[in-house]
Amino acid sequence: MGERSQGEVVKLSLGVSRLYLVTRPEHLQQVLRDKSDNYVRGGDALQWRPLKRLFGDGILGDGEHWKNSRQVLQPLFTARRVDSLVDRLAEAIEDAVDDLDEPARTGQPVDMGTVQAQIVCSAIMRVFFADKISVPQAMRIMKAQDAIASSVMPRLMVPWAPLAMPMPGDRTFRKAVQLIDDTLLPIIRATRETAETDGDDIIATLWRGRTETGGRIEERQVRDDTVSMVATTTETTISVLTWLWPHIAQDEQIAERLYEEIDRVVGDAPVRREHLRELRYTRQVLDELLRLYPIGWLFPRSAVETDVIGGVRIEAGATLVVSPLITHRMSAFWDRPEVFDPDRFDPDQVRNRHRYAHFPFGGGPHQCIGMHLFYLEAMLIVATVLSRFRFSLQRQSVPGVKVAAALRPQERVEVILRPVRSVSA
Repeated sequence: MGERSQGEVVKLSLGVSRLYLVTRPEHLQQVLRDKSDNYVRGGDALQWRPLKRLFGDGILGDGEHWKNSRQVLQPLFTARRVDSLVDRLAEAIEDAVDDLDEPARTGQPVDMGTVQAQIVCSAIMRVFFADKISVPQAMRIMKAQDAIASSVMPRLMVPWAPLAMPMPGDRTFRKAVQLIDDTLLPIIRATRETAETDGDDIIATLWRGRTETGGRIEERQVRDDTVSMVATTTETTISVLTWLWPHIAQDEQIAERLYEEIDRVVGDAPVRREHLRELRYTRQVLDELLRLYPIGWLFPRSAVETDVIGGVRIEAGATLVVSPLITHRMSAFWDRPEVFDPDRFDPDQVRNRHRYAHFPFGGGPHQCIGMHLFYLEAMLIVATVLSRFRFSLQRQSVPGVKVAAALRPQERVEVILRPVRSVSA
């Protein structure tokens, strides 16, 4: 539908709902940045109502609770602070990648989705949660998040259905949320007692936070924001990188440019902060992955007051559908959008493109605070793995896209790893 509209605002007729599909970059800028106060998330907006049962009203919501959460958590994710943590992240990732030595030696296939989850959980739980959440606990939470992402789809397809009405997936959703709460609530409650003397991990920082009136943040909001931050610091990296391996395996030129850059910049040394600024093509590869596979693929917004977008009247109370997945794949804004081409993100091309043609992390005041972390974490993982191993796919195909609350690959990606020294021998 976005392709047929050529970027014009489209009114969708879905029962009693008034929905507008917004895809053109200048219109997206109006919704996400210029008039963000008029286009809010939360409430009964298309995607949010089912997911609010998991994430609550904090950092992924809107209004007063969101402002409190953003104020408390933003300092943990500034570019300067995250940059200061790069070497700690790199060491944690390197330790986790060590576990691949054995399957590489024996030629045992590995599931890259699982491998990436283990690497990401090892790094994030150590650096941002001070190991209060163990890697096995984090892996169970990842599994529950996967179940939730699929189980809410029936409600996303019928957004006007009341939550009291039973729907397919509800039981799976409740069971997964209960597992997350059973895992995190004891950790959250124990941290409250030591928060004043703890370091700057996410849970302790939330407990030390204050509302705009100076009061303490309540346990429910600490719980909601902890769940949200576990998801936002792990999910994108785990899922997006799963598509990396088949894409570079299918294009020898892209693979060779990536290998050459990593070998030249990193060599035999451990990957560290000083290497990242030189991994320019690696960054372009990640940007192209995010173009094709933006994990947060749907950003619904509710109009507070009547407005006009692209000559179309938007009534107060209407829901707008903003989708990176659609905009990123439209030929009106991208040449050969179906082709995986990291050269789209050559700096010269980026300068000539509208800022909101590529917005995998949203934009404006609600832009994901974990964006900078994703790029650092993903670059560290790719550079660490490919500085030590080459790989071959078990199945020569790119997984399709499974549309859930967050995008998922439809199939597993299994590879056989080979130590780099064997390749060059």
